[in-house]
Amino acid sequence: MLSKYHWWRDAVIYQVYVRSFLDSTGDGVGDLAGVRAGLPYLKKLGVDGIWLSPFYPSPQHDHGYDVADYCDVDPLFGDLAEFDLLVAAARRLGIKVLLDIVPNHCSSEHRWFEEALVAEPGSKARARFHFADGRGADGSEPPNNWHAMFGGPAWSRVTEADGQAGQWYLHMFTPEQPDWNWRNPEVGAEFDRVLRFWLDRGVDGFRIDVAAGLFKHPELPDSDDPEADARTRDSVNPLAWNQPEVHAVWRQWRSICEEYTARDGQERLLVGEVSVPTAREHALYVRSDELHQAFFFDLLSAHWEADAFRKVISEAMQDIAGTGSTVTWVLNNHDQVRTVTRYGEPATGGSGLGAARARAAALLMLALPGAAYIYQGEELGLPEVVDLPDDVLTDPIFRRTGSRARIRDGCRVPLPWSGQASPFGFTSGAESAKPWLPQPEYFAEYATDRALADTRSFWHLYRDGLQLRAGLPQLGEGSLRWLDSPPGVLAFERGDGVVCAVNFGTAATAAPVSGTPLLSSGPCPAGVLPGSTAAWWINDR
Repeated sequence: MLSKYHWWRDAVIYQVYVRSFLDSTGDGVGDLAGVRAGLPYLKKLGVDGIWLSPFYPSPQHDHGYDVADYCDVDPLFGDLAEFDLLVAAARRLGIKVLLDIVPNHCSSEHRWFEEALVAEPGSKARARFHFADGRGADGSEPPNNWHAMFGGPAWSRVTEADGQAGQWYLHMFTPEQPDWNWRNPEVGAEFDRVLRFWLDRGVDGFRIDVAAGLFKHPELPDSDDPEADARTRDSVNPLAWNQPEVHAVWRQWRSICEEYTARDGQERLLVGEVSVPTAREHALYVRSDELHQAFFFDLLSAHWEADAFRKVISEAMQDIAGTGSTVTWVLNNHDQVRTVTRYGEPATGGSGLGAARARAAALLMLALPGAAYIYQGEELGLPEVVDLPDDVLTDPIFRRTGSRARIRDGCRVPLPWSGQASPFGFTSGAESAKPWLPQPEYFAEYATDRALADTRSFWHLYRDGLQLRAGLPQLGEGSLRWLDSPPGVLAFERGDGVVCAVNFGTAATAAPVSGTPLLSSGPCPAGVLPGSTAAWWINDR
């Protein structure tokens, strides 16, 4: 029987970047057995579920987002038996498991794309992708002027069976990631099969990569701003993203999830990576028969200003919550500079303005109505590693452009677990390989064993916030009411009497509620709200 409680509406999900979480084999790369070993740590932190980054067979040109087989496990990370053990262990601890699914594109080593390469133009094999003749007298120019998000043209030319230069294929990220042609019904049917494969193995849902993608304009016309995606590192080309046909896919996927829910009463979740221009367009993806949720990235991208945060929160509550869904808040992920650095932290500092702001933002996010996603290491206060040498960088953005601007390796450095020197407990064994990305010496200050022992740490702030959020009925799902506050301060009330306030400035101000707060991101005397600080109170009036 279907439960009346919808677990996902106010869930806190922890994003596990598998290759950087915990290595169980000593090869320097995290794996599924390492995730299983870390589950008690996550249970102690208090999260409701985990989202696993792609672990499927892949040549790893884009860290697994180039999938060669959607229904297996890459030997780098384990095997299906280990995956089943992980799901079973998570279930025993009451932790939901979400998988990252990549429906916009696959690997150039996917068997269907390999078939397409040796097939003739106009064949059924090529119809699963976007193959097209080139422009110009000899077809030597790409079919249109689009550029890939990771740099360079969005088209690559193939060599045909006769050895001659032939058609071109579309790839909105890298040449090793050909885009699927979702106007071909075979593609949709294949992904229906993939969803059922993993649902049958007990997963609780899916995080959907590039959920506003899939369909391209049917005529593949030139763009007025062909370099927009590469310039912004975002899916903004209206001819390649956010086409109206995509909503039928999410209705189909939702129906599959509802089918499984009807069998056992356990809801399966679809949460989309949706990057669209406005909250109103975002809301279209979370209508009652489409995705359950979609990440609201405007909070992540907001400047550290009270007015900016209030604006994005208000728009989300008006446009997204109004659909019957709940807002899905996020401050960090595997594609973005970590908050400690983004908000102003020097690269190797252990404290300072960036850390104070990141702590305050965490309490703000956990106080908002809806669901929240935490990226691994966020709970440790890890800063971005900004000084990785060029020869260790693996991000395809760097390989494609030669530029370090907006590269993502710095937020993907393996977690420090214990000790004073690399590998900080991330990998073990007498002959252990070095972590796949080097850990800086200062990571010793952020190791989990030290964080758990220090009640002033980021970890305890997150753990205490999660415990209060779970125990206070006013938090989680619901609404908020803005309170009058001085310039530079945001204050709102949740339910009957829980108040959250954030001082975005640097000077102390009067607190909106008298008395000692339930929880604060930094020292917070009664009646005072220091600068770069957030706090929660019970307002007894």
